[in-house]
Amino acid sequence: MSELAPVPPTLSARVLGLAQLGLIVIDAGMHIVMWNQWMASRSGKSAHRVLGQDLFDLYGELRGQRLEQAVLSALQSNLPQTLSPSLNPSPFPLYPAGSWGGERVEQAVSVTPFNEGKERYCLIEVSDISAIVGRERQLRSQAEALRAQSYVDGLTGIANRRHFDVALDRELRRALRNEGQLSLLLMDIDSFKAYNDHFGHQQGDACLTLVAEAFASMLQRPADLAARYGGEEFAAVLPDTSAEQAALHAEAIRAKIASLNINHAPAATRPHVTMSIGVATFDKERLNDAAAILAAADSCLYAAKKAGRDCVIVYRHQQENAA
Repeated sequence: MSELAPVPPTLSARVLGLAQLGLIVIDAGMHIVMWNQWMASRSGKSAHRVLGQDLFDLYGELRGQRLEQAVLSALQSNLPQTLSPSLNPSPFPLYPAGSWGGERVEQAVSVTPFNEGKERYCLIEVSDISAIVGRERQLRSQAEALRAQSYVDGLTGIANRRHFDVALDRELRRALRNEGQLSLLLMDIDSFKAYNDHFGHQQGDACLTLVAEAFASMLQRPADLAARYGGEEFAAVLPDTSAEQAALHAEAIRAKIASLNINHAPAATRPHVTMSIGVATFDKERLNDAAAILAAADSCLYAAKKAGRDCVIVYRHQQENAA
């Protein structure tokens, strides 16, 4: 069997020049013995300027950092080392080819020890992962945007039913855990079908948006949640709020909607758009889950409608006994 011919030095140099990653070889004394064209084009330092220099004198910012530790560990243990790109995104001051300025390229760096005869060396490989990192960031951003959209009502811009369900469940668990207070408002635009029939659905959507904006503006605390519950129904989750406080808040919201003076349909019970509101408050004995507190608030909303609309009804345990 014939032996393979040795690789000509010119071919080795050509291959090193074409490599699409940085290749640095340092000896046991940290002196640079190889520096390929990829490194030269992204560092602004040609091979003849850096050969023989201590890598960590050339780049003083790397001394004492993870790369120096990786090199020392590789030389001592004879095991390859890899730098985490998330913890060490741009260890070398490298820039897009030919620019030598601006933002550093994101890098993946690995360190491999090897022997050549009796001499000890380390190969440092540097890859430009900027495009990969950029795509990951874009995908994360898109995922976050989609997630945000999935929690927002497309028409009114406030929280949607899905967001409401998550928030109510979270706040109920917190109230149970901390024996805290939590109130829920369910509200409905009075005679909205008559509004839609008279003015049309486009104007109806505009009315819903105006009411949602006015309602949401009344919730000032970060934990309060204004949501579109469905159709012309809205809801508010009010953590750390007693029944008395929730009743006052509901009345302020009712008055705010009435003050908009939105002309109603002739068939409506009132000349301007109004809102009926049902209020229920967390009770660890009875109203201690989403179904129970929603049913209580809904019964109060129904009672407000029966009482003539444009009013607030607060759930009392006596209501349940009288039913």
